[in-house]
Amino acid sequence: MKSVCVINVVGLTPELLKYAPNIAAIGTSVPWSPPVPAVTCTSQATLLTGELPSSHGIVANGWYYRETSEVRFWQQSRNLIDCPKLLYDGIETAKLFWWFNQHSGVRWSVTPKPHYGCDGSKVFDILDKTDCNLTNELGPFPFFTFWGPNAGLPCSGWISKAASVVVRKNKPQLTLVYLPHLDYDFQRFTTPDPKRVAEVDQCAKRIIDACGDVGTTPIVVSEYGLVPVHRPVYINRILRNADLLDVRDGPFGEMLMPGDSQAFAVADHQVAHVYVRAKENIPRVRALLESSEGIEQVVAPEDIGLAHSRSGDLIALAKPDAWFCYYYWLDDRYAPDFARTVDIHRKPGYDPVELFMTSKTRAMARLLQKKLGFRYKMDVIPLDANLVKGSHGVLTSPEKGPLIIAPNPPNKMVHFANYIRGLLGKSPL
Repeated sequence: MKSVCVINVVGLTPELLKYAPNIAAIGTSVPWSPPVPAVTCTSQATLLTGELPSSHGIVANGWYYRETSEVRFWQQSRNLIDCPKLLYDGIETAKLFWWFNQHSGVRWSVTPKPHYGCDGSKVFDILDKTDCNLTNELGPFPFFTFWGPNAGLPCSGWISKAASVVVRKNKPQLTLVYLPHLDYDFQRFTTPDPKRVAEVDQCAKRIIDACGDVGTTPIVVSEYGLVPVHRPVYINRILRNADLLDVRDGPFGEMLMPGDSQAFAVADHQVAHVYVRAKENIPRVRALLESSEGIEQVVAPEDIGLAHSRSGDLIALAKPDAWFCYYYWLDDRYAPDFARTVDIHRKPGYDPVELFMTSKTRAMARLLQKKLGFRYKMDVIPLDANLVKGSHGVLTSPEKGPLIIAPNPPNKMVHFANYIRGLLGKSPL
């Protein structure tokens, strides 16, 4: 029986491949075209379905729910993908840290899944359905290196070891592995560090070696490439200064009121979904944003494959050296309490400033409060969007964009699902 292992190395580009000899050696490298926005959830949904966001419905890493007037980011349910069929249907699959892992129906899976107490406490953990007892085998998953100020190599190292165990023990027909840490420093620094590429190359080698032991074909893909950025675009502040965005002040700072706003934006890297309450205001909002610094274009969602009910009424695209920051308050004294914490689910936009820290001493003091049983707030994230030096989301040049390394690979991400099914002798979706 043929078997394939897809290693998703986020942020790997053709120009960086020379620093990853183990990855480069597995096959032919081809740049390929991602969807817009070229962000994690949208790209992975495209890889899994062979469809554009207008069909699969994953229009960003998060979006506005008009029914409940809520913005929600980083949800894990497979049921959010509108397409009835996915890449791995009818294939014995292990899905390791790819998105939309919950309720996915695969044979084996592992994904981050904290435990939440009724008092607001949180215990970090993974949901391990691999039959391999991974934490007993490898120790606890290094959750604090998966995202946040300490994000880095340990998470990719642990995932690569886990994948090696699963590949050798379970011998899946299809294995999907996600190695994230190359992405992190590329958002922290303008110039990519070749050491990070060499690190992820060693992680991939560990999986490639396991594939060799069981006769599995390794394939490497990336979802997007990052570009240097030098300026944040505070799109919600632009809308607020035009009296279009509404907030509520309170004991925990100003809270965005999306259901009461005439217009607001869900910022996600270099793409922002702009939701406009009254359709007659769309021309006004479009003209306002088109005249704003750092914004390259404002388009209708159907113009770029985003014609879906979850999309904004307008899509703003940043200039190549800019990115969209979600901040909506005008004075940091009124910033919501979650703004200074790592809180990927509460923030109404993606926040790469979570990769930075104000003070390690302050973080240690907060951890001491936790250990002593006191209520605490891990408010160690700065409110300085100028710290961010790399971003993604809009299309780049081929050398700076995503790639696939495989036998006779396709050059478009939408062709990936059926390409893999063909390698495994399965009918197309």
